Amino acid sequence: MNFFRHRHTASPGLPVLAALIAIAGCSSADDSASVAVPSPDTKVTELCRNLDKALPRTVDGRRREDPEPRSALTAGWGSPAIILRCGVERPVKMSDPKVPTGEDPKAVAGGVNGVDWLMEPQDDGTTRLTTASRLAYVQVTVPKDEDATGVLVDLAPSVKKAIPEGIAD
Repeated sequence: MNFFRHRHTASPGLPVLAALIAIAGCSSADDSASVAVPSPDTKVTELCRNLDKALPRTVDGRRREDPEPRSALTAGWGSPAIILRCGVERPVKMSDPKVPTGEDPKAVAGGVNGVDWLMEPQDDGTTRLTTASRLAYVQVTVPKDEDATGVLVDLAPSVKKAIPEGIAD
């Protein structure tokens, strides 16, 4: 009997195992969102920490589920996540004279419940909104093809409470 003789039969075991390992390596163990944490100066960081304490538990019917890495400068709700980042840089479009007059199709200015926002539809279908006329810029990203109105209505009281009106540096 020859124990070293190889049988040439197709065994799906190894290719299937390799595929499963590759898929598992590319997928996340959880569905939590990840986001870049802003790095503002000390004054803005303190305002953002105050905002974090004032944020609602639910936004537009979604429960708060903060993104990774955890930070007082970021927050999230639901899945797909509504993402808030506090202390972001001033958006370039805030300096565009076409935005306030409604002549720029890539950005719209407006206000909801006493908070002014710059709305910028993104190429991926999400909507990015950034506060205006506040001492810190707060950016909210709303998932693809979703209405941002309820999100802004729910966030307005917290923004008004924590981020005073004024012009951010």
